[in-house]
Amino acid sequence: MAILLEARQVTKRFGGLTALSRVDLELEEGSIASIIGPNGAGKTTLFNLFTGMYPADGGEVTFRGKSLLGLTPDQITVLGVCRTFQNIRLFANMTAVENILVGMHSRVPLGLWHVLARGPKFHREETRLWDRAAEILDVVGLRAKANELARNLPYGDQRRLEVGRALASAPSLLLLDEPTAGMTQGEARDLMALLRRLVTEYGVTILLIEHNMRVVMEVSDRGTVLDYGEKIAEGQPGEVQKNARVIEAYLGRKKWGRAPEAEDA
Repeated sequence: MAILLEARQVTKRFGGLTALSRVDLELEEGSIASIIGPNGAGKTTLFNLFTGMYPADGGEVTFRGKSLLGLTPDQITVLGVCRTFQNIRLFANMTAVENILVGMHSRVPLGLWHVLARGPKFHREETRLWDRAAEILDVVGLRAKANELARNLPYGDQRRLEVGRALASAPSLLLLDEPTAGMTQGEARDLMALLRRLVTEYGVTILLIEHNMRVVMEVSDRGTVLDYGEKIAEGQPGEVQKNARVIEAYLGRKKWGRAPEAEDA
């Protein structure tokens, strides 16, 4: 398979703290890969570098052969990379369908004049966007709740709505930061089924940060383990789970399974 995202020798420092140290990562198109590791290992920092939220202090990140370093988050979204966050960041006072529509902003081919004039092109595009939003809500299982305020949705539905809003930008690569955090086992199973469907039916490649090893083992084609900002293991999830360095990194801090929810460094 073709390499969609590639990171080479990526380094990030915060003052005297090295959050990432010369990390390499390759992501194949059409796959689901996981980044795992103890809290503070640098996982979310890596996502922030991939999406233009932090500048790198060294190394290179390319998407389809194009460097992402120095680009703004919106420029990276237009290229086809979108993400969710560890903590839910929906527009709480907007409906589910309105949240999806917000996610489409980078794909709306209208200028200010079209919006002000509200001519035929505007109305055609408006109809298309509403139809597409309904399709996305169908995909994430929220069509019946399209007009409910995001803040009134159950927690699991809010998580799926976040995925839907990310899908609205038509990404080729979807970065999910602990998508099953706080979910029940049933909700996590439903999300895993959704992730597989996004890859097989919609051609989306997925990279996720996840502490729930059941999710990692069941949906991931490949896993990368970070500890104190360094990559200590990589391979198929079953191989990674048995790696001596991985076991050592987790002992005394947490065991395989659900970890405390806290932002990485």
